[in-house]
Amino acid sequence: MKKLLMLGIGLISTSYILAQDITDAVRYSMDEIQGTARFRAMGGAFGALGGDMSAVNINPAGSAIFNESHASISLGLFNTDNEISYFNDVNISTNSDIDLNQLGAAFVFRNADINSPWRKVTLGIVYDRAADFNDDWVANGINPNNTIGNYFLQNAQGLRLDEISALPGETLSEAYNEIGTFYGYGNQQAFLGFEGFIIDPVDDTDDNTAYTSNIDVNGTNFNQRYTYASRGYNGKLAFNLATSYDDKVYFGLNLNSHFINYERSTFLSESNSNANSTITDVDFENYLLTTGSGFSFQLGGIAKVTEELRVGVSYNSPTWYRISDETAQYLATTRTEGGSDINQVVNPNVINVYEEYRLQTPGKVTGSLAYVFGKKGLISFDYAVKDYSSAKFRPTSDLLFSGLNNEINNTLDSSTSYRLGGEYRYKQLSFRGGYRFEGSPYKDDTFYGDLSGYSLGLGYSFGDFNLDFAYSYAERDINYQLYNIGLTDTAQIQSRFTDFILSLAFNI
Repeated sequence: MKKLLMLGIGLISTSYILAQDITDAVRYSMDEIQGTARFRAMGGAFGALGGDMSAVNINPAGSAIFNESHASISLGLFNTDNEISYFNDVNISTNSDIDLNQLGAAFVFRNADINSPWRKVTLGIVYDRAADFNDDWVANGINPNNTIGNYFLQNAQGLRLDEISALPGETLSEAYNEIGTFYGYGNQQAFLGFEGFIIDPVDDTDDNTAYTSNIDVNGTNFNQRYTYASRGYNGKLAFNLATSYDDKVYFGLNLNSHFINYERSTFLSESNSNANSTITDVDFENYLLTTGSGFSFQLGGIAKVTEELRVGVSYNSPTWYRISDETAQYLATTRTEGGSDINQVVNPNVINVYEEYRLQTPGKVTGSLAYVFGKKGLISFDYAVKDYSSAKFRPTSDLLFSGLNNEINNTLDSSTSYRLGGEYRYKQLSFRGGYRFEGSPYKDDTFYGDLSGYSLGLGYSFGDFNLDFAYSYAERDINYQLYNIGLTDTAQIQSRFTDFILSLAFNI
């Protein structure tokens, strides 16, 4: 990581051909509104309730429930505990951060015509953090039969030698940059392997397309340590408009602005003592920075069937993102030659800046029910469906994206989620609890498991303002694939998410 922090913006390559994959589509399609403490304590089951600033992000009609202008601000402590299993070893990691995860206000304008059934209009603006990308973990173990050498070898097979090697007089930086510009990401990986002496051509001619590995790909017991560190967030800013008809039916619209900031660094260290390997040690570092912005809209309605029973429905459109990526890489190897160990460093000092591309994430439909027991309390239930297989990279005319979209359609699936929440009030105190479940976006949920969790909370009303606290816990198991080709072994990660949120809500 230190090497990357010192990396200056050197030669820049622009190309469409970056190794986007399904995990990118899933990462930016998932939304986890952390919200206010009341929202979180009740499991986020607010689709038929409203009356909370974060509820607006579930059903935009929810702001019309307010009788007075309202605002809230929330601060959260977010903790992730990971247990990582990789072959014969287990590691534990803990990550925590504090963040202002919610801020919003809704302004109520009552109709001056008291005879009109259209009682009021509400205008609001709400920010919620939709995803937290902060995570650090380490996977290490002895891989019995697979090596990082396969990554470079499989990237190289079928490519011409003169398209993965430097021209006479070219520096490493110049060659790496030019290869990326004209031939793409895969050729750059083969170039690193060739310059790091991991792979050799079968024939030393420009038109050679077959390669061998100097790490014995049939060897055993490769000692591997993979370090993962990511930072960033996915934020959502909603501009809300809602209205009330006869205080029985509520309609709402959100126009949403989304923004992505995702930074990831991975570092693989591998060593082996196989007799047929001349390369004994490899250090391979990759850095990715992704930024993007997007737009979506939401439509929703809430109806009071009776004074106690409420029904809600909402539609979240797809989010249309425009995304930019930057990457940097570093490779170091140790090889045995003539009885001596020789260190080889391939550090291009190049930041690859790729052409902007587009991603359309799936839409979502949510149905909700709530029952209000007067001033004593309530119970609420939300059920949502999102079809992850409808995610698309664009332009679809691009051959890479067309193939990736087909893979998304074959690999991802519709995901259902439900949330259940309740609240009991005693004088100024409110006691809350919730449960939530979200199905895996993958057809094979052993790769990316379901998420389930529960929450508890307390609230105290001081009249014009409320102070609320929530604790929530959730867990999910993931099989994380180290690389998309060659070294495709997975680390099994059991993640446990613990949140503490404090909110101040008040009438304006």
